[in-house]
Parts: sequence; structure tokens; C-alpha cells
Amino acid sequence: MVRKSAKSLEANESQAEAWTYEEAVAQVEAIVARIESGQLDLADVFTEFATAVKQLQRCQDFLEQKQQEVDLLIETLEDPSSVG
Repeated sequence: MVRKSAKSLEANESQAEAWTYEEAVAQVEAIVARIESGQLDLADVFTEFATAVKQLQRCQDFLEQKQQEVDLLIETLEDPSSVG
């Protein structure tokens, strides 16, 4: 059982490393298109919607993190003590 947990952790880490903002946005757009097509069963709509929400949350977290990084960089540029 410990091996499965370790493998699950490794799989999650691999997915986290492979995740990209652009791919997540493309996935959400594809989900929206499938939902709007009207071809999905109601249960599938909810499943797809849940996946889209998770991806959008990851996108929001990513953008917030990058905004903090940009703010920090701007702060160092504006700090008069950093000018040599």
C-alpha cells in the first residue's frame, strides 16, 4: 500500500511539472465547446464542468503567483538602495 501512495505522489508531481497555463486554457476551451455542442449527457456535463473549474483554479493560482513575482521585480527596480 505504501508503494501505491509513493507512486501516486510521483504521478502528481509529474503532472504538476507537465502542467502549462496554455494547455489548461486550451483544455477549458475544448470543454466549453463540448458542453455548448449539446451532445453530452447531463452527467458528462457536470464531470466536464468540474474539470474546467479545477483547471481554471490552477490558472488563477498560477497567475496570482506570477503577479507576485512581477510585483517583487518591480519593487526591486524601484528600491533606491538597489541602484549602484
